[in-house]
Amino acid sequence: MSEPEEDVLAADDGAPLRPPRKGLYMLPNAITLAALFSGFYAIVMAINGRFELACIAVFCAAVLDSLDGRVARMTNTQSAFGEQMDSLSDMVSFGAAPSLIIYIWALKDLGKAGWIPAFVYISGAALRLARFNVNIGVVDKRFFQGLPSPAAAAVVIGLVWVVDDAGYKAVSTIAPLAWTAFAVTLFAGLSMVTNAPFYSFKVVGARRTVPFVVIVAIALGIAVIALDPPRVLFAIFCAYGLSGYAVYGWRKMKGRPTSVIATSTDEPDEHGLHH
Repeated sequence: MSEPEEDVLAADDGAPLRPPRKGLYMLPNAITLAALFSGFYAIVMAINGRFELACIAVFCAAVLDSLDGRVARMTNTQSAFGEQMDSLSDMVSFGAAPSLIIYIWALKDLGKAGWIPAFVYISGAALRLARFNVNIGVVDKRFFQGLPSPAAAAVVIGLVWVVDDAGYKAVSTIAPLAWTAFAVTLFAGLSMVTNAPFYSFKVVGARRTVPFVVIVAIALGIAVIALDPPRVLFAIFCAYGLSGYAVYGWRKMKGRPTSVIATSTDEPDEHGLHH
């Protein structure tokens, strides 16, 4: 008796090719759960006053978040469930966690005024993720529409890490630092819901091969980050957080389209973009 048709697929050479085992679906979802745990751990550490560990946990969540989708594509285990799980994990790790950490660290003694940037940030993260999910098919893949939530979290958490590493404690009682945190958090939250185009690096990441110089640059980048992780990472993500506005201003000045929404879903990399 022959095997059911749905259990055996034909390869190009005619040999039977079985579909991926359902166990493989555990791999990307396990990475997503690890990212979710990192966000949860960051919140717990902030409540306990361990802000350095909280910052490291958020950055770990960002690394894990960049892996789960790639692993799913490499193992051909993409699923609608995985996409929804990833969004919910991002909301915790890059929405709730940074908002609560920055509030506990610097904003709580500002009274109700301290609620404003924290709530704007978490609202911006929710709106950013919802907009990303509904616009995923019509956005130019070379750019993100608004600051990505992991990058926004890195800006906010990077500030916490730099100041904590410098030895400042009880930051909520130091007015200049508290108001600096207020401004940075507000900037990150609003940047997530702007239409400024932030380069996605997806074009480079999608290539199977890259020039040798790219590998050398990555190695140098890792070495530089290792010298002083808090300051280097904070500087990198601050520069990235401003880059979208620079690109927006440059396009506006040149009279080029500033929107990353394509008028056609067929070729978003073509010129079918509108203002």
